[in-house]
Amino acid sequence: MLNDQQLSQQIEDALVARNPRGMAQVQPALDAGYCLRAAQILQTCIKGTSGSTVLIGTGFPVVGTFETDGPVGAIALYQCLEELGAVPIIVCGEPLVGALSARYRTHKIELGISDNIAAQTLAALELLNPQAIVSIERPGQAQDGGYYNMRGESISQGTACFDSYMDLAKCPTIAVGDGGNEIGMGKVIHALEKLDIVPAITQADELIIADVSNWGAYGMIAFLGLWHRHDLLAKIEPLSILQYLSDLGSVDGVTRINQLTEDGLPVSEGQSVINQLRQITGFCD
Repeated sequence: MLNDQQLSQQIEDALVARNPRGMAQVQPALDAGYCLRAAQILQTCIKGTSGSTVLIGTGFPVVGTFETDGPVGAIALYQCLEELGAVPIIVCGEPLVGALSARYRTHKIELGISDNIAAQTLAALELLNPQAIVSIERPGQAQDGGYYNMRGESISQGTACFDSYMDLAKCPTIAVGDGGNEIGMGKVIHALEKLDIVPAITQADELIIADVSNWGAYGMIAFLGLWHRHDLLAKIEPLSILQYLSDLGSVDGVTRINQLTEDGLPVSEGQSVINQLRQITGFCD
């Protein structure tokens, strides 16, 4: 029987097996076991004070709306944490926060970087009192303080700053990214030099890389299901979540079209990853 560290390595390899944006080449820059360590942070919240708050930042702006990669994983993780007794809150800017607020607990962050962002963030952290913070496919600030998409285009004007939550938090932080321009990628900045992107410098305590950021959330859920002896991954319905987001105006981040895909990949790819992680953790043959 494999131990948790060995399982983590298998999960980490599965998350970058397709390698459309070079994350398999970035993987050696991280200490193996990062999925395990990230999941342990969340497990500590679940086993700690009843109703521990976990902030989940997500939402990457694309052509005036939000992309499907990020919110799918955030919603899946939200549902998992809530089932296990934690209190997740999705943190994002408009238009995503307005779209999600009817169904999920949300906290709004303002678009742009104001002069008093640190004070605003500290006030929010005191109010929300998170025991962990997770960023899933959030734009990360570059060296010049701006935000850039995968094409190298500036998106600063339409981006809300979640970096300050990661920088100022007193609790553990986790980030998930798939291209090098997301929050958390500062942890592997030197490994990003060969990628054709404007890299983000914002760091996190633990970074999970994946071919699609949504899938990184599944890596953490795999461990939580294993430890709680509950097949949590089987409850995730990517197609249903994508349809929900599409009805709210989402677009695929690669094609920029309102369609039921993640970074140009069909929903079957995400479902295949879920099934593979279920096999790794022993919930299906």
